[in-house]
Amino acid sequence: MQDQGEGLIGKVALVTGGGRRIGAEIAKRLHFEGMNLILHYHNSDHEARALQKELNGKRANSVVLVKSDLLDLRKIIHLVRGAAEVHARLDAVVNNASSFFPTPLGTTSEDEWNSLIGTNLKAPFFLSQAAAAELRKTHGSIVNIADIYGEKPLKNHAVYSIAKAGLIMLTRALARELAPEVRVNAVAPGAILWPEYDHDEVARQRIVSRTPLKRTGTPTEIASAVLYLIRDAGFISGQVIPVDGGRSIVP
Repeated sequence: MQDQGEGLIGKVALVTGGGRRIGAEIAKRLHFEGMNLILHYHNSDHEARALQKELNGKRANSVVLVKSDLLDLRKIIHLVRGAAEVHARLDAVVNNASSFFPTPLGTTSEDEWNSLIGTNLKAPFFLSQAAAAELRKTHGSIVNIADIYGEKPLKNHAVYSIAKAGLIMLTRALARELAPEVRVNAVAPGAILWPEYDHDEVARQRIVSRTPLKRTGTPTEIASAVLYLIRDAGFISGQVIPVDGGRSIVP
């Protein structure tokens, strides 16, 4: 990593689902660039506390943990209020928290619908709404973590694909609603980290073979895109950046 500049030093980011996987990498990168973090997590207690200890060891009192269920709207409002109060400002929101599991047509339950729509679409909307006033004060930004399946549906994952398609439209709608003070963009990952329940090596190789760059991406590459949108993309809003090795251009 390059040495941090002055652009983000002392600024504050709220990262949802920041305790592990891609969320943790985003948190590490923003922290390295000088930001203080409100790190949201739900079930990943051990990972979140370990990450907080690691980052606070590098810069004392720079990371605060908040455990919350984003399907509860009251907790979303509390989460944002708490985030703004910790450092008396809020400069960026990264809507990273997500759920992902198959929902084959004909077997999908209402609870599965509510979980996928709730974490991937409903929570980002209400969290962004709750954070809007604070972000306007700082001319901040929102970055949503979408998915290339929001544009091209994944078989047996209809509800997830619907939710991510909604998140892409939410990105564009909020960019209009919150302009000119707040920029809103999204990153759409391709094959970065495989689902933890998926051990189908043949399917994985098939996906890689259809990716023009012939490899999977890394969480670091997603974090770099998020950093760019927060720090460097001052004239970009309402856009979705695919970080997918070119897979979205393949029929």
